[in-house]
Amino acid sequence: MLRKLLGGSALALTAAMATVPTTAVADGHYDGVTINILTRPGPVIAGRMVERGEEFTAMTGAEVRVAEVPFAEIFQKLLTDWATGTNSIDVGVFASGWGVELVSGGLVANLDPFIEADDKINLQDIAPYFRDFNQKVEGSTYFITIDGDFQMMYYRTDVFEEAGLEPPRTWEEYLEVGAAIHGMDMNGDGEPDFGSCTFMKRNAQSYFAIQSIAAGMVQSKGTSEGLYFDPETMTPKINNDAWKKAFEVFKASVAFNPPDVLNHDIGDTRGLALAGRCGMVIDWGDIGPLSIEEGSQIKDKVGAIIMPGSTEVLDVETGSLVACDDTTCPHAVDGVNFAPFAAFGGWTGAISATLDDQKKQAAYDFLSYMNQAEQSNLDVTMGWTGYNPYRNSQLDDTAAWVDAGFSEASAANYLSAIKESLNHPNMASDFRIPGAQQYTGVVLDRELARYLAGEITVEQALENIEEGWEEITDDFGREDQAAIYSLSLGITN
Repeated sequence: MLRKLLGGSALALTAAMATVPTTAVADGHYDGVTINILTRPGPVIAGRMVERGEEFTAMTGAEVRVAEVPFAEIFQKLLTDWATGTNSIDVGVFASGWGVELVSGGLVANLDPFIEADDKINLQDIAPYFRDFNQKVEGSTYFITIDGDFQMMYYRTDVFEEAGLEPPRTWEEYLEVGAAIHGMDMNGDGEPDFGSCTFMKRNAQSYFAIQSIAAGMVQSKGTSEGLYFDPETMTPKINNDAWKKAFEVFKASVAFNPPDVLNHDIGDTRGLALAGRCGMVIDWGDIGPLSIEEGSQIKDKVGAIIMPGSTEVLDVETGSLVACDDTTCPHAVDGVNFAPFAAFGGWTGAISATLDDQKKQAAYDFLSYMNQAEQSNLDVTMGWTGYNPYRNSQLDDTAAWVDAGFSEASAANYLSAIKESLNHPNMASDFRIPGAQQYTGVVLDRELARYLAGEITVEQALENIEEGWEEITDDFGREDQAAIYSLSLGITN
């Protein structure tokens, strides 16, 4: 298998160190240099990168080429290109959690020396989760954030007001509210609309949504507790009452979703939401900026909240759910344990370790340019870019958001929900170990889809996931996986 081409122990997190960069770029400094980037299809993510690349070329002379492949092919193409020595790709822009496998094989450059000499990136302005978890492996920075991803819940403020309802704080309330508003005409076209719109399609994004539901039931002690394994043994924390309840909530919500919801991906749900047909939506930060774009039926009619939580959490020893109290849920608010899930973790850039020093510097300078507040604070206000906030300066002032088209009240609500999630001490991290895409994008996704389709019971689904995760862990090496998983959670001893 290709991952075996990485070679060496997964503990050898020793991507080649580049020489310390010298000075900031000047006009024409990179004449003749080409930076080949691989990412997902535009306009989301890739489109704005192309535009910023043209600006970078005008400033520095470096040509920025952005190649696009389907989402499901990004990681494998990067791994194949770099692990086999083809090296046709200079920069990969992908889910940050996937990158640990690349780092473990020495395939990406350590960016610490570049950052040390960079007086424009301003790391302290990057929200702690993205700065300290998403960008780093074993204390060193290997990735540059260009998009901050975690999931929130959106709801129609006008629909809830009409129905006399408050936004849900728990998943039980979510089910109750969804059933209560399902069938209302939410956009005035005379047709009944939906209590919720959720992406449930296989081989798309449904495996992120289920983790957002499970997070508040599984993790209660802070980010370092983790959702997935015992960090010492890598025994999966999946076949238990917490994940069972999450699966059951997800399936129960089908009743107040669109009739063909099992075939809906993120594009379908966003289209329905912007058409005014959804009472609630589980999504990343994109709904806010998309809601103000031309053609939207929900401008200034959408509220954002931290993802609902749970009044019961997992007892790891017994596998059962126990009530929240000061011991079991130290971060609970009014008895509800919240664990906003950093689904996907955000689009981040990594640089091939094989590049010569000049090309590494050029590649780093472009990623830094994308990340810097002067560019990114504008990019995150435009829904079509796919870029979501990750800097504190993007959240502290509503001015840029109002300039983009938000009302003051909508901007304040949207940013408040983001800040509550980003700064939450119990924020749940996505997979950040080798094989991340296989654990969730293959095994979890497959068994969830089979359960939703009625092919297997929830018990069978969880047993199959547990078995599949154990096989992946053994394939990569249990001790190595345990060590990297601990590091990904900030556990150093």
